[in-house]
Amino acid sequence: MPKKAEKGFMVTEGGEFMTDIAGMLDELQRRAHKEPHLKRKLLATRKEKDPVSAFCRTCRELGYEIYEMELICAGEEFYASMKRSTNGGGENSPMLDGEDDFYELFFSGLEP
Repeated sequence: MPKKAEKGFMVTEGGEFMTDIAGMLDELQRRAHKEPHLKRKLLATRKEKDPVSAFCRTCRELGYEIYEMELICAGEEFYASMKRSTNGGGENSPMLDGEDDFYELFFSGLEP
């Protein structure tokens, strides 16, 4: 479990700082693959009335400071920067389904 260092920063078990949503989701996904009860708990959030809020609430209970809007914006910002870095802005490249959705990408890597 990460340790809270200060707002916006987390410290991994190895002592590294995590400052971004993608890093926190990656670590959480790795943990879920090793801890079946954690994986079940995270997958169960998908059945809630508001699954994104339930997921983020569970993340915070586990020590990962992930909030709904930060999760949504992180994916959009990542995708926008990726598009800007290719083809002079990449406006002609089509967006792939879910490419900017860190929430869906997290679960696609978690489910069998």
